[in-house]
Amino acid sequence: MLDIKLIRENPEYVRKKLKDRNEDDSIILKLQEIDGKRLEIIKKAEVLKEKRNKVSDEIGIMKRNKENADGKIAEMKKVSDEIKSYDEELRKVDEEIEKELYYLPALPDDKVPFGKSADDNVEKIVCGEKLHFDFKVKDHVELGKMLDILDFERGTKISGSGFPLYKGKGATIERALINYMLDTHIANGYKEILPPILVNRASMEAAEKVPKFEEDMYRTVPDDLFAIPTAEVPIINIHRDEIFKQDELPLKYCGFTNCFRREAGSYGKDTKGFLRVHQFNKVELINFCQPENSYEEMEKMVIDARRILDGLKVHYRIIELCTGDIGFSASKCYDIEVWSYAEDKWLEASSVSNCTDFQSRRAKIRYKKILEGGKTKTELVHILNGSGLATSRLMVSILESNQTKDGHIVVPEVLKKYTGFEII
Repeated sequence: MLDIKLIRENPEYVRKKLKDRNEDDSIILKLQEIDGKRLEIIKKAEVLKEKRNKVSDEIGIMKRNKENADGKIAEMKKVSDEIKSYDEELRKVDEEIEKELYYLPALPDDKVPFGKSADDNVEKIVCGEKLHFDFKVKDHVELGKMLDILDFERGTKISGSGFPLYKGKGATIERALINYMLDTHIANGYKEILPPILVNRASMEAAEKVPKFEEDMYRTVPDDLFAIPTAEVPIINIHRDEIFKQDELPLKYCGFTNCFRREAGSYGKDTKGFLRVHQFNKVELINFCQPENSYEEMEKMVIDARRILDGLKVHYRIIELCTGDIGFSASKCYDIEVWSYAEDKWLEASSVSNCTDFQSRRAKIRYKKILEGGKTKTELVHILNGSGLATSRLMVSILESNQTKDGHIVVPEVLKKYTGFEII
C-alpha cells in the first residue's frame, strides 16, 4: 500500500509513476480531495480539543474556589459531543482513503526500464545449453500420457480443467523436485516453513491479494477463507503486526505449498497441460530485510533461484520486467523463464520481486533501526518474494529436454538420489 504522505507531498511524482505503469492517475486527484477533507476535520477537532482542555482547567479552578461551574460543564458536554462527531467522521474518511489505496499499485523503482507491455521487457542473461534433437520432440502432455505419469483428463474429471493428476513415477519426480529445491535453499540460509493453505481475509489483504484480485482467488463460504495463490501470503503474515530487532534481519524463509488461482478471464489461453493450471506446486522464497539492503538481497535471491535451474541443467533466461508489465505489489521484478522444446518458446517458471515497503505498510511489519548513540527508530521492513521455483512449467522443460528418441525420460542427475530411479 502506498503512503498517503507521499501522495500528499509529491502527487506529480506519483502520477508519473502510475502513468509509467499504464495506470489511470485520476485517482490521485480524488485522494487529494479526500485527504484535504481529512486534514480539515483534524484541524476542527484540534481547535475544539484545545478549547476543551483550556475550559477544563478553568472548571477545575472554579470548583476549587467553590464557584458554580454548571454553565461551563454544559458547554463542554456540547464540545465533547462535537469532537466525537468529528472523530467518527475522521474514521469514515480514513476508511475511504484506505479503500482507494488498496487499488493503487506499487510505484516502479527509478531504475526499472520504461515500457508499455511485455514486449518491452529486457533480456538480462541466457543460461544453459539449448539442446538440438535428431528426432521430433514430444510435448509434456504426450510424454505424460505415453509413460503413464501424468493424467490431465482424469484430473479434469475429478476437479475440472487446470487440475493436474500425477501418477507413479510422475508423482515421485514431482516430489523429488520439491525436496531438491527445499534442501538447496535450506543449505543456503533459508528457514523452512510449512504453512496453512487456507488463510483469512486479513492475511490476504496484508499480502495485497484482495480486494484487488479477489475474483482470481478460490474462496470458501461461509468461513471467508481463501485458498492461497502462493506461500507468500501465509509466510508474510507470520510477522503481521510485529516488530523485528535490527539484528534479526535479513530473515529468509522457504516454503512448499500447493497454490490455487482461478485466473478469471484466462480461459482459452495456453491451457494445454501444465501451461496454465489452477492448482500447482511451488517452493516460495521470502526475505524480510532492511530497506537499504533490499535491492542487494534481491540480486541474491535471483542467484538462489538460478542455482536450482543450473543444477537441473535446463535452458533458461532472466528478463527484467518493464514499468508496463511489472506486478501489482512490486517495485522491481525479474522473471525467470525456461525453454519448452515442444512449444518452441519461453515459459515463465519464477518471478523475483522487491515489494519494498508496499506490503509491510499494510501488514504493519516493522523493525527497530539502531541510530547513533544507541537510540532506535521504528521503520517498515522491505519484503522480497520469489519462486524457488514453481514446478508446473519447470516440469514441462525437464520432461521435454530429458526425453530420449524412444520416448523415455532420463532423470536429471540432481534428482536421482530422491527418486531412486534413473529413467522413466
